[in-house]
Amino acid sequence: MRSVRVIIRVHDIDAAAAFERVGAFSRYPELTDVIRSVASRRVSDGEEVSDWDVYFRNGILSWSETDRFDRETLTITFEQTDGDFAEFAGVWRLTADGADCLVDFSAEFDFGIPSLAGILDPVAERVFKETIARVVISLFAGNAAVVGDEAVARAVAEVTAGPVTAASGTR
Repeated sequence: MRSVRVIIRVHDIDAAAAFERVGAFSRYPELTDVIRSVASRRVSDGEEVSDWDVYFRNGILSWSETDRFDRETLTITFEQTDGDFAEFAGVWRLTADGADCLVDFSAEFDFGIPSLAGILDPVAERVFKETIARVVISLFAGNAAVVGDEAVARAVAEVTAGPVTAASGTR
C-alpha cells in the first residue's frame, strides 16, 4: 500500500469557509485537466457518493467513493467502494493556523498489481500530490502555497499568485 500526503496553506481564510470549498468535488474538473469528471450524489446529511474519472498515464482511472463530511472536526474521509484501485482511502483535514488555513490531504492506495507497483506507484503519488495541490490552489485563486514539499511547490508554481517557499508555505 502506498501513502501520499500534501499540505497546502491557504492564506487569510477561515478553516470552516475553506472546508466548504474543498468539499465541492464536482468543481474539480474546472480546475485541472487531469480530472476528467466528478459526479456527486448526496446520500444523507454529511455523506455523499462521488464518481471520479481521472486521466492517468495513457488511460483513465475510474472509481466511486463514499465521502463523509464532518463539519465539527473539519474532516472529509473517503473510501473507494468500486473502481480501478484495489484499495483507495484517505482524509482531508482542515485546521486554522493564525489567519490562514492548512489543508492536509492524505491517502493510501494500491493498484493491486504487485509486479507493476515499482513503476505505477511513484507516478501515481506524484500525480496525486500535484493534482491536489493545483486544485486547492485554484479553489482559492492562487492565494495558497504548498507546505514542506519543494518538488510539488515547483511543479504547481504556474498556478500560484507569487513565489512559493515550500518550507513554510508563506510568500
